[in-house]
Formats: sequence, C-alpha cells, structure tokens
Amino acid sequence: MAQLRQDVEPAEAGLDAEALDRLDRRFAEHVDAGRLPGYLVSVARGGRVAHLTTYGLRDVAAGLPVGTDTLWRIYSMTKPVTAVAVLLLVQEGRLSLDDPLDRHLPAFAGPRVYAEGAGAEVRTRPAAGPILIRHLLTHTAGLTFGFYHRHPVDALYREAGLEYSVPPGKDLAETVDVYARMPLQFDPGTQWNYSVASNVLGRVIEVVSGQPLDAFFAERILGPLGMTDTGFHITPEQAPRLAELYGETDEGGIEPVPGLPVRGRPRFLSGSGGLVSSAYDFHRFMELLRRGGELDGVRLLAPETHALMTSNQLPDGATLRSFGAPVHREPGMDGLGFGFNVSVVTDPARTLAPSHPGTYGWTGVATTAFWVDPAHDLTVQFMTQVRPKKLKVFPELRRLVHEAVTDRPARPATDPGPA
Repeated sequence: MAQLRQDVEPAEAGLDAEALDRLDRRFAEHVDAGRLPGYLVSVARGGRVAHLTTYGLRDVAAGLPVGTDTLWRIYSMTKPVTAVAVLLLVQEGRLSLDDPLDRHLPAFAGPRVYAEGAGAEVRTRPAAGPILIRHLLTHTAGLTFGFYHRHPVDALYREAGLEYSVPPGKDLAETVDVYARMPLQFDPGTQWNYSVASNVLGRVIEVVSGQPLDAFFAERILGPLGMTDTGFHITPEQAPRLAELYGETDEGGIEPVPGLPVRGRPRFLSGSGGLVSSAYDFHRFMELLRRGGELDGVRLLAPETHALMTSNQLPDGATLRSFGAPVHREPGMDGLGFGFNVSVVTDPARTLAPSHPGTYGWTGVATTAFWVDPAHDLTVQFMTQVRPKKLKVFPELRRLVHEAVTDRPARPATDPGPA
C-alpha cells in the first residue's frame, strides 16, 4: 500500500507557505464547526507534492482520523477515468468518436426527442440525428438524470426507477437498456446536460472490449499506473480505511447517510461514479493528465488524444451556461467549457473563482474535487465525504490555492513525478 507524501517545501515549488496555512485553517474551521467530518488536500507543482494536509475524522462515531491512506468514494471523479478508457479504444481503432451509439448498442437505434406534454401525455419526435460517442463524452447526447426535477423527461426517468441512475437489482447492461427506452431531452449535439452518459460509455467499453468494465479498468488503466487502491469495490483488508459517507442536514451539520455499496463487487458497475480511490492513487491519475498522457514510462494517451480530452469540445467555443440546458444556466458556468468528462476554464473572469485558462478537472457528489492547471504546472485534489445541500467549498478552495501560487516558476512538466 503506497501513501502520498510531501516531497518538497512549498517555497521550493513556488508556493507561499503562509497562504497554504490559511487554507488549512479555513478548512479546519469547516471541520470544527461540524460542516465537514474531515478532509485531505494536496497541492503539487511539477509533480512534486508541496502541501499535504489531513485533518478531522474519516469516521466520526468511531473517532477514526483521516489519514493519507484513507479510501474515498470519488463518485463523479470516476468520469475522467472512463473517458481515458474510451480514448484507449479510440486510439486502437476499435471505436471512433463519431461512431453512432447504436453501432455498438443497438437499443439506441432511432432515438426520439421530447416534443411536448408530461407523464403519460408526453409526445416525442424522431431525433435529428444519432447519438455519437463524442456526444456521450461531452454530455451533449440528450440524456439526463432523474433527480433534476426540471423537465418532463426527468420525471419519466423517475417513473422508470432511475431517480438514482440505476433501477434496484439491475446490472450495467440492464440499466443501459432502460436508458435507451427514455426519450431524449433535445437533439444530440445541441445542448449540454450533465447526465447518465458515462454509464452508457461504460457499457460501450464492455461491448467493444469484451471485458467487464472493472476488468478493463484494472488491466488497461489502474494496473499500469500502479493505482492499487482504486476500484469498484474494496477488499476486507481495505475496509478499515474506507471513510464513512455523510450528508448535509438542513441545519448545516452532517449525519451518516447510505453510500454507494462497495464492500464486495457491485452488480452495477458505474462508469459515472462507481470508483473508490486513495489520495496516492488519484495523484497518480492527475500526474498522467499533467504529463500529457504518460507516467513513469507508461503512455496511455497520445499527446493529440490528451489534447482533445482536456480542451473545450463544445461547438463554437460555447460555455456550460450558454450551451447548457436550463438546469445548468447558473453563474460561474459561463467561464467553463467542457472537454471529455472534464470541465475546462475558458474565461477565468466569469468562473466566480480564481483560475487560469486551460485549467481542467472535475468534482464528485461527496464534495471531492481535482484540477490540473497547465499554465502553472499545478495539480490539486481535495477529499472529504459529504453529500451537500447548500455547502459550497470549491470556490473557496480555488481562491485559497490561487493565493498560494507565487511568481517563481515550477519545474517543467516533463520532470518525472513521484515513483
């Protein structure tokens, strides 16, 4: 079991130690006030970890502290891993970004789009074109989530047992067949709507590769990168290190809530949000991205493929707000584009938090986050386990990290990261 470690002092990596102390104090306040159980944050430049803090508890009732070896449900931070898996198949010529989805999953042939009505009175029309693989990678396929409660199609998802993305007892193949029976909210490629698309990609990976999704991840990504603490389930030996999951209460505190079942291989393998990982392992994944698709002599993505994944793929330079469905048209999203399962900063002034053009990353529903800032050779990860209602810590985290970066340049991105 490898654990993340601090490699250098902040000043050596061009970071202000006092600013990082402010970050630690602020997030310790969140823990001490009962808004978070505990957390881990790491900041690295040039692949060298220059700031690593753990604080608080991974299990409040048991009094167990957060450690560098704690395991976290990373939920939607699974999606960039799924994107890498898809792009491996694209590079091998077994899949194309412009393949119609029904070439691999025939249940999606002849998609239909919502036209009007609600419930049993919903009327649909033929889609203007097929769903493409690239639409799934960019969340522009017309799929949705049942928990949005904003559109008649969302309600149809809930009626089909899809409020939490998977009907009880069904596996990935069975669940994706249910998705295929749902009308699309809009014609593929015409809007951005965060959705179950990465679960569909997970099934595409299984069909094209001939392997279960967990086996493909382990053989092609996790094993080669040395991510031995990452997977869709944990072993009995790993179980004591798993952080408990909490939900934010209406009063702003936290209470235990049921989490994604990970003690034993799940029936449903979610490419959208199924992985458990450690800080060391996710640092390895960030390093793969920071270095352009290669780590320690293992190249997974060609430079050109990596560039596609981490650049804005929305048409005509659109942002999540301008291209998004109504549920997503909110402040801050106006400065973000979208690559392949990662957001990409296009206009820092509009993101409502300090950032730099080209910075990319994503978050998880349990208040986990990561980003890679190529302009400053910077990688950041934040781990905790709270499903929020009103809690918003990411803008604060970005501001505090941003304040810590000095003018001193970091090492070149080609320098090797930690072994």
